Amino acid sequence: MRDDLLHCRLPPDSKLRVEWAVAQYGAGASPVREALNRLAAEGLLDRRDQRGFFVMPITLEELEELTRTRCWLEERAFRESMTHRTAGWEEGVVIALHRLSRVPRRAENGTPNPEWETRHRAFHRSLISACRSDILIGFCEQLADQAYRYRQVAREAGSVPRDESAEHNDIATKAINGDANGAVEALLHHYRLTSELCGIGLRT
Repeated sequence: MRDDLLHCRLPPDSKLRVEWAVAQYGAGASPVREALNRLAAEGLLDRRDQRGFFVMPITLEELEELTRTRCWLEERAFRESMTHRTAGWEEGVVIALHRLSRVPRRAENGTPNPEWETRHRAFHRSLISACRSDILIGFCEQLADQAYRYRQVAREAGSVPRDESAEHNDIATKAINGDANGAVEALLHHYRLTSELCGIGLRT
């Protein structure tokens, strides 16, 4: 169910009935209700009083709020990671960047490459991994999931030129060199550009 939500296989703002989910996913009513509550806590479902669960809507206003909040939290987590940097953290960032660079953004048929998405998430997770707060990392992960959902809907307007590899290299290089302000600026630019492209995709 979570995978279907992240990949937008369930229409935004549609009601998710327990009976339908039981039949769709082959699970009992109790596990389904527990899953619905957990997904609502993660921000992927909207629990409305007396009305049940609904798939979160897709709106430009929510995208802007999501991006703003994600930038606030990840800036703090990233700065903390750089403050408490270790050789192991630096190696983790370098390895995650290298692994990301080894796979194409899209598959041969032009569709998004799942392996790239996995390594992309791992790279961004490596940047904040030394912040010494599992709670903060957890919040960042939730917002990353919600941002991923928007990217699946908007498909990031392909007509706008972008070099994601250069963006990732810039973030990692500045972080490893100890340029905290430059690294944070590069990361936030990366997120805001993604948001702008998603916004273009939603409008078209």
